[in-house]
Amino acid sequence: MALINSVISWLMKKRIHQIELFMKYPHEVQTEWLRKLLSSARNTEWGKQYDFKSISTPEQFKDRLPVQDYETLKGSINRLRNGEQNILWPSEIKWFAKSSGTTCDKSKFIPVSQEALEECHFKGGKDLLSIYCNNHVDTKLFDGKSIAMGGSHQIKEVNNELYYQGDLSAILIQNLPGWAEFMRTPNLSIALMDEWESKIEMMAEATIQHDVTNISGVPSWTLLLFKRVLEMTGKTNILEVWPNFELFVHGGVNFSPYREQFRQILPSEKVNYLETYNASEGFFGIQDRNKADDMLLMLDYGIYYEFIPINQVGMDHPDVYCLDQVELYTNYAIVITTNAGLWRYLIGDTVQFTSCRPYRIKISGRTRNFINAFGEELIIDNAEKAIAIACERSHAIISEYTAAPVYFSGESKGAHEWLIEFEKQPEDLAFFSSALDTALKSLNSDYEAKRYHGILLEEPVIRILPPKTFYRWLKQKDKLGGQHKVPRLSNNRKYVDEILQLIAKD
Repeated sequence: MALINSVISWLMKKRIHQIELFMKYPHEVQTEWLRKLLSSARNTEWGKQYDFKSISTPEQFKDRLPVQDYETLKGSINRLRNGEQNILWPSEIKWFAKSSGTTCDKSKFIPVSQEALEECHFKGGKDLLSIYCNNHVDTKLFDGKSIAMGGSHQIKEVNNELYYQGDLSAILIQNLPGWAEFMRTPNLSIALMDEWESKIEMMAEATIQHDVTNISGVPSWTLLLFKRVLEMTGKTNILEVWPNFELFVHGGVNFSPYREQFRQILPSEKVNYLETYNASEGFFGIQDRNKADDMLLMLDYGIYYEFIPINQVGMDHPDVYCLDQVELYTNYAIVITTNAGLWRYLIGDTVQFTSCRPYRIKISGRTRNFINAFGEELIIDNAEKAIAIACERSHAIISEYTAAPVYFSGESKGAHEWLIEFEKQPEDLAFFSSALDTALKSLNSDYEAKRYHGILLEEPVIRILPPKTFYRWLKQKDKLGGQHKVPRLSNNRKYVDEILQLIAKD
């Protein structure tokens, strides 16, 4: 295994030169990818409709094609799911990544082409390993096994042809090459199970027999596995079970609220954490520096990027910027054009650029995941930072949380209601609430203005939830699994009221 580890590490490092190339010439790389995408799809239905052959500049591309969302693309995607081809992309598409739904649909089904699998998702996976090996020359990552907290998929037959839909992680696991399958645990029959309670149980049983060196997944579901492993083995921390564990690859949610729990369950400075930005629509970013809080925007994965200022999302004619037009620390909604046929697609995430040489980003929230009931414009980035500050000051540890507005009622003013599951409760809840409020004021001037003398907003309303409340709520909604996350902020009370009703039944 030591020889295998050395060979794989050497191969991974060879990719670093290509990464350095797009870091040095970002705009040229992006313009060339736009040309390739348009050329590849020129004879598709969309290519003919918008005359891709005649588009030669980013400006023409911007003028010719409108910005899309899932609702405007759904008709074309449904046709693909029913067996038609050559609509959005020329190669055959038989895989669809199931993602969180819209206001009109329970789920979205994002087309995944073979090019997207190989040139984007798998390339991103190899690159994160290349970057990690480059930053940790003494790694023993490949001496042991890897765990991926994957989801499940279903098979659909249309006109004697098989089509697959499911969580992106399941699609990736199903299509991994043989050498990668040799390096991972548990086996496919367990990894692709769709009943998560049984799956966690069987994953724990199967993986404690191996020397696990790394795991990738959403923090909340990874913690659930870790805790079950400790219950089964009677150990006090994961390093007593897997002494060579060195890397947790995470993404999907902000890691800050989970950091203290991971420190307790992985009590070693030798354990490393690496953030990635891998969505159903594409692999976008990798943390390329140790202990950084931003990610390198990956520019050669068959994706062309554009950006809309967050305050213009929803406008009929928003300003849409190319990469060379963005400014630092401004909230942008991401628009992508991909090698799976998503043309100028608004994915719903917002980012801020922390650097333009090279281009590095931080996920700041969702275009629809915020609270703005009173003009406070509270985004996830504000909430995550404020929660972290309040926890540090009150010596608390949070498992999960969600927040929503409390609307005006009679003489009562508005407020924000926070439903929180604590791993370790604060000794003084009033102090925690005050610390959260103060942090939010310091991070968001609009919130501070609405809180001034309680002119519009009262202090936050904090409700401590019983353990596993969010787990039960997700289970009730049939959303257990690595791809499903607790929504942090909502501009209405739908989720909060559902959770409170669940508690009231107890």
